[in-house]
Amino acid sequence: MKVVLLAGGFGTRISEESQFKPKPMVEIGGMPILWHIMKFYAYYGFADFVICAGYKQEVIKDWFANYFLHSSDVTFDYRNGRNEMHVHNSSCEPWRVTVVDTGLNTMTGGRIKRIREHVGNERFFMTYGDGVCDVNIAKLLDFHKAHGKLATLTAVKLGQEKGVLDIGGDNAVKSFREKNLIDAPPVNAGFMVLEPGIFDYIDGDSQPFEREPLERLAKDGQLMSYIHKGFWQCMDNVREKQTLEKLLEIGQAPWKVW
Repeated sequence: MKVVLLAGGFGTRISEESQFKPKPMVEIGGMPILWHIMKFYAYYGFADFVICAGYKQEVIKDWFANYFLHSSDVTFDYRNGRNEMHVHNSSCEPWRVTVVDTGLNTMTGGRIKRIREHVGNERFFMTYGDGVCDVNIAKLLDFHKAHGKLATLTAVKLGQEKGVLDIGGDNAVKSFREKNLIDAPPVNAGFMVLEPGIFDYIDGDSQPFEREPLERLAKDGQLMSYIHKGFWQCMDNVREKQTLEKLLEIGQAPWKVW
């Protein structure tokens, strides 16, 4: 199965770094967050990736073009007018990576539609290139296969920071307590399993996958949620990047299962 990664957006909410590179290429722990996501999927045995690039797509292509060289011990031999390179050892992962320019202003649905030829008529994973999670991919896939629908998304509940007030008719606060996960509605964390039939739900470049396509799938009874009670964190801003960096620094990064 292929893993499709959305990596083409502008990342305006983390513009401090995304002005120079696509948000999925922003580094945590010295490596792009995109690499962390790929390492996570590869741990479960899925190492055939299709990256939906767009904004500054050349940065992604350049990084992977040089990845093998930068992960290897090499000898460059220029003697006798030659230009030879000998690889001694390499720590490069055994991945297959297809980077597709899916357009600068294309919405998420359009990006998925544009890589149809690269996944063919096969089931595939799909997620966003800016969030990490510790969901069990094998169990997620088993859940998807069991229900037989076209799409499964991973749903998580996020902790809330604001307190809960019980306010009476006279505007008096009757009680107060800290908000917890029970109060939080499930949100789409990505980490989806999709059947090729979902392409028929996407009209074109201007369509966000999270709007009409998922809404229609839900209406048709073809969308299921896999409830994940563990860790999930996107990287929308510098504060969230620093949170992920700290988890790596102290050795408590839940997504680092490899």
